[in-house]
Amino acid sequence: MPDVPSTVDEAAAYAARREALLRGSHRALIERFRKQPIELRQFAGPAAYVDRVAHLRIAHLTDLHFGRVTPERVQREAVRVTNAQAPDLVVITGDFVCHSQLYLDQLVDVLSGLDAPVIGVLGNHDYWSGADEVLRALRRADVEVLRNQSTTITLRGEPLQIVGLDDAYTGHADRDKALKGVRRNAPVLALSHIAEEADALWYHGVPLVLAGHTHAGQVTLARLHEIAIGKLAGHRYVHGLYGDRGPMHVDPRGALYVGAGIGAAVMPLRLGERGRREVALFELGLRLGSIAEHHEEQPALPGRKPPKKLVEKRKIAVLEKAKRREKKKNGGIILPGG
Repeated sequence: MPDVPSTVDEAAAYAARREALLRGSHRALIERFRKQPIELRQFAGPAAYVDRVAHLRIAHLTDLHFGRVTPERVQREAVRVTNAQAPDLVVITGDFVCHSQLYLDQLVDVLSGLDAPVIGVLGNHDYWSGADEVLRALRRADVEVLRNQSTTITLRGEPLQIVGLDDAYTGHADRDKALKGVRRNAPVLALSHIAEEADALWYHGVPLVLAGHTHAGQVTLARLHEIAIGKLAGHRYVHGLYGDRGPMHVDPRGALYVGAGIGAAVMPLRLGERGRREVALFELGLRLGSIAEHHEEQPALPGRKPPKKLVEKRKIAVLEKAKRREKKKNGGIILPGG
C-alpha cells in the first residue's frame, strides 16, 4: 500500500511528484504517437485508365501540416517512404502548413527532397495562414500548385491531365474554371482538398479524385471517425476508397480516395489502423485485382452540404486573418488597399 501523506508539507511534495509523473506520462504518450510509422497503402487505378495508360505510379500525400504539432522528422520520413516507391508523380492535396508561416523554410527544405515531379492544391489551413506566402514557398520547393486550373504532364512519354480544384472549405473552388480545356479523350486525374467535390467532378469525365482534409478522423477505433467526421461534421467521405473504379457507365461514374494525411493541426493522437499516417500509391493502367490492395471501395455516408452562408463566413475569415497579418507586419497600421 503506498504511503499516505500525513502533513501539509508531505501532501504538497506528494502532489508535486504526482503532477511530475503525470506530465512525464503525457509527454511520453505524445512522443509515442509522434513516432508512429507511416503506412504505405497501394491501389490499382480505375478501369478507365486501362488501355489508355501503360503504367504510371502516382504517390498521394495530404495534410502535411508543417508546424509545431507535427515534428520535422515525420515529414522527412514521409518523403523517404515516398521516394522509396519511385513514383512517377507525387500529388499533395492541401494543408501544407498548420497555423502560421513560421515553418515555411522547413517546408521548402523537406519537400525539395522529393525525387519525382510534385503537383498540389491548397487547403483551408494554407489560406488561413496566408496563401500567397505558402505559394511562394512551394514554388521555391519546385511544387506546382493548381488553383482552379489544369495542366498536362508527360510521364515516361505518356500525357496525363491533372485538374486542381482550389480549396472548397474556404469558398475558393471553381469547378468550371478548373475543368476548362480538359479533354475527354485523354486520361485525367483530379485533386481537391475537400473530397465532396468528387461528386460533380465524376460527371465531367474524371475517373479518379484524390483528396484530404479529414485526417481519417485520426481516431478510428469503434468507427469514431465516422461519427466525428461524418455524422457531426457532415462529411460524406472520411477515409479511403469510395465510388466505383469499374466501367464508367455505372453511377457514380468515378472513384475517390481520401487520404489519412501525414500531419495534424491540433493533437498528433492517432488510434486505430485506418487513422495512421499514410502514403497512398495508385498504379494507373493496372487492371483491378492485379495487385494486393489495402481495402475495397466503401459506401458513402449520408453527409450534408455546408450552407452557403457558412462557406461565405469562412471566406470572410480568410480575408480578416490576412488583414490582421498585414496590420501586424506594418506595426499596427492598415495601409490603403489593405
